[in-house]
Amino acid sequence: MSTPTKSPIGVFDSGYGGLTVLKEIVKQLPDYDYLYLGDNARAPYGSRSFETVYEYTLECVKHLFEMGCPLVLLACNTASAKALRTIQQKDLPTLAPEKRVLGVIRPTTEIVGKLSKTGHVGVLGTSGTVISNSYPIEIEKFYPNLIVSQEACPMWVPLVENNEFDSDGADYFIAKYLNNLLAKDPEIDTIILGCTHYPLLINKIRKQLPAEITLLSQGEIVAESLGDYLQRHPEIESKCSKGKSIDFYTTDAAENFDNAASIFFGKAVQSKHLPL
Repeated sequence: MSTPTKSPIGVFDSGYGGLTVLKEIVKQLPDYDYLYLGDNARAPYGSRSFETVYEYTLECVKHLFEMGCPLVLLACNTASAKALRTIQQKDLPTLAPEKRVLGVIRPTTEIVGKLSKTGHVGVLGTSGTVISNSYPIEIEKFYPNLIVSQEACPMWVPLVENNEFDSDGADYFIAKYLNNLLAKDPEIDTIILGCTHYPLLINKIRKQLPAEITLLSQGEIVAESLGDYLQRHPEIESKCSKGKSIDFYTTDAAENFDNAASIFFGKAVQSKHLPL
């Protein structure tokens, strides 16, 4: 691979969801160069084993490093839940000790306790994220007294990816999982949307939730956290190039990616194919 001319911030997702995070990051931190990689050829990650998610994620992180990224954000809850810690602790020290890999779970768990008045919070996520228990584990580090209930929402990602997120059919599955969660704990007053696809369902979710329940969407929170991280780590920030460019890559067909990606990103996307 040729030597990269830019040093963009890498944003990785198993598919499209991370584009909702990238959209907010670009809004809050517009000066940097960005490189987005969606592993659409192997998506979805949500139901795959820990080992498989780790292998796929590490492979894509290596590609982003080779493409010049000094910092990679796993804008995917499943990858953050199943692969981040291993990559940080086991792989980075030998693979690229001067580079960094961050996730999307920690920023949300750092603030959730400040927003909940009842001390009861809910997490909606993919089966993989819920099974990993990553949210309860991370929340306990910051707020050991919070009571956390989780609900897997296996139909929500397919609804979004098939452009059915605004349909009447979506209402049934939104109500189903929200009712399941609130039945587990009626005192929940704050709910984390623990999947980057879910912001596209947010209007329908809000309509079906009691008005007093706070809904946490990750994009803005992760963007603020990244800005804070770059301020606190000038040794990493100084390596990130500032040309206001965004490059999109997918492991699947670029044309297919572009059509769906524009829905998540909120504007037209032109991607290139990255063979793995």
